[in-house]
Amino acid sequence: MGGTWDDLVGSALLGTERRRPTGVVGDAQEAAVGLLDAAAVGVVRRRAGLRPGVAGERPKPVAPDPRPEVPDAARRRLEMMLTEGGRGRQGSAPSLLELLPQWLAAARRRGFALPPALLPALLDTARARTDLRADALAVAGPRALWLAELNPEWKFALRAGSGAVSTAAAAEDAAARERLWEEGLFAERVALLTRLRQSDPAGALALLRSTWRAERAEDRLMFVDALRTGLSPADEPFLEESLADRSRNVRSTAAELLSALPSSALAARMAARARTCVSLGADGITVEAPYECDAAMERDGVAPQPPSGRGERSWWMGQLVDAAPLSVWPGRFRGRTPEQIIALPVLDEWQPDLHAAWCRAAVRQRDRGWARALLGAPSARGGPVAAIGDPAKLLAILPAGERADWVAEFVAVHGLSEAFQMLGVCAVPWSGPLGRAVVDALDIARDGGSYPWSFSGVMGLAERCLDPAAADQVGVLSAAAEEAPNGSPGASAYWSEAFQRLTGTLRLRALMLTELGETAP
Repeated sequence: MGGTWDDLVGSALLGTERRRPTGVVGDAQEAAVGLLDAAAVGVVRRRAGLRPGVAGERPKPVAPDPRPEVPDAARRRLEMMLTEGGRGRQGSAPSLLELLPQWLAAARRRGFALPPALLPALLDTARARTDLRADALAVAGPRALWLAELNPEWKFALRAGSGAVSTAAAAEDAAARERLWEEGLFAERVALLTRLRQSDPAGALALLRSTWRAERAEDRLMFVDALRTGLSPADEPFLEESLADRSRNVRSTAAELLSALPSSALAARMAARARTCVSLGADGITVEAPYECDAAMERDGVAPQPPSGRGERSWWMGQLVDAAPLSVWPGRFRGRTPEQIIALPVLDEWQPDLHAAWCRAAVRQRDRGWARALLGAPSARGGPVAAIGDPAKLLAILPAGERADWVAEFVAVHGLSEAFQMLGVCAVPWSGPLGRAVVDALDIARDGGSYPWSFSGVMGLAERCLDPAAADQVGVLSAAAEEAPNGSPGASAYWSEAFQRLTGTLRLRALMLTELGETAP
């Protein structure tokens, strides 16, 4: 039978009635059979005549992982999350995918490794969810990096994982550190600088100085921002020089870091300017905002152009006050404490701007005394909620127990409508008083006749953060209740389903911890 492979392909595309390969005879049906026979012979010939290619380099062996694998029950749970979690929430059943971050965090705490067969599915999931990557790569171990080198779809693991591995090695070896700093990828260099700032801040700063003038503006910004780790007065000379950087973002970041050093020269300059703006009069605090933003102010990080809808003078005054050391104000207000200063009336409607600036200063300087004064009593209205929209950043400064108690009292008094951001900064699992306050507030919201999806954000937080021991308390609420007078139609049934889902999730979280060898709180 004659004819080339291309001849056979052409006949298959056009049909044997219009074009027959060489050597194929008979009617249309016989010709079609003959074409298939010729194609079968041609395939065998092509495969038999294929010359073997040059063997490529074999992948290097994966680094050993001495950690024990997760117990069988925990392995089955993870497999279920990875295979069934993508189906989403169904009725009152818990969302498995929402529990995956907690499973990974617990496995990481316990020092477990994953079975190799589950790594591809986990890497696929982590590729789509950046919030999982840190714990996922830590639990997956060196085999995840080995797999990522073989599959371009998992290259995120090389950026996040191999950088950490090479950074750890470089931090211990001066020659490797120099080589990585000069030749590494940008993400690796940032990781190296951040790691060195934890153990050797002076060495990290010297490394940054060695190539500073040759760095791109966007890279310089990230490098300066990395100096937040281990920030100390020893960094002041470099940051002062950076105030003259040609990049506005680098200048503003350097100024922000200097203002976080109360003993810095910039903090002293800002304190002097802030004193001229804020003083104590006979009737309360008087504010005289600047009439211009001069070149010296702009060099020290004051942005001259206010955002849309904001007055220039209030914009400049706020930047001066939030960059001034908070230690300035007790002396400026005749020895008053932060609580007494906050209680003073502020004339001419300047109070929101002044208190918001003090809030930002307290967050930047991590001043717990001022944070407590600005937060005030949880039962009081106004305060930081009125000044900056939400006191979550101030709460984050306080110890975990104090933070939880403050939010618990706030929820008990004001409900959940303003509490979402505050709940998000509380330690997990929530303390007993905070958990009870949240559950009670949800019960009150149900009695009010609203739909549960009005509180879906808080419900989602409760599923992840509520102590699993609260399952019985929540389970009582899952029973169907009577419809509230003047309430939304069918709201009671929806609330019952929501509480059933929360109860199931809490019990599943407790079971997950037990499977991983942890004692549920």
